[in-house]
Amino acid sequence: MTNLVIAEHDNQSIKAATLNTVAAAQKIGGDVHVLVAGHNAQAAADAAAKIAGVAKVLLADAPQLVQGLAEDVEATVLSIAKNYSHILAPATAAGKNVTPRIAAKLDVAQISDITAVDSPDTFERPIYAGNAIATVQSVDPIKVITVRTTAFDGVFVRIVQNLAFTACKPASRGAAGARGFCAAPELASNRAIGTFREKSPDSARFERLPREPAVRANGGSVGQNWIPESDSLTVSQNPFAANRYLVVLNNTDFG
Repeated sequence: MTNLVIAEHDNQSIKAATLNTVAAAQKIGGDVHVLVAGHNAQAAADAAAKIAGVAKVLLADAPQLVQGLAEDVEATVLSIAKNYSHILAPATAAGKNVTPRIAAKLDVAQISDITAVDSPDTFERPIYAGNAIATVQSVDPIKVITVRTTAFDGVFVRIVQNLAFTACKPASRGAAGARGFCAAPELASNRAIGTFREKSPDSARFERLPREPAVRANGGSVGQNWIPESDSLTVSQNPFAANRYLVVLNNTDFG
């Protein structure tokens, strides 16, 4: 049992509705193939190949497919339809334009706007303007289906992304023992994290104070146990994993 998903795309990328349709196809079971019918659509085919759970991508690239007109997509699908047990498309304007043509040429009944898959031949779809749900069973050898995309969570897409970032100033050195990238406190591993709102007292005063930070709420400080400014970092609504929490200091805290 193999399912064919007719991809909705713009010749450069895959539209989100295709991901929901692939999710429905996966619930039916068996392999999932994706058809990309377009012109100069290699980029869209490459994007389809990154969709999780897709076993094969079929690229039909021809000038007459550039706009994805229903007549041309229909002819493309019919040329390979006998290889599939299920043919699915999203229940969008494009999908609902092409699937009735395919079903008619295959002499099968279309199953429209499914919202659930009960088994490979049984599906649920809304009727009476969504006031009732019908359970539909098909005995056709090839099942032509449109999928209500909001009823299925889109599948995962494997993405490789190149990151652009700005070097720190001053730049980190490559010497042994040097800290990677920026010389800033590591939020994930530091046991104490603090921040200073104004210029703090001189370092000599810090030598006379314990090195455990106090927890400060939105009012005054709850103690006078501070950490040096060199080990502090300004943090605003960012998560971190420290045993101590955010400290905000003023000159007045040191009397």
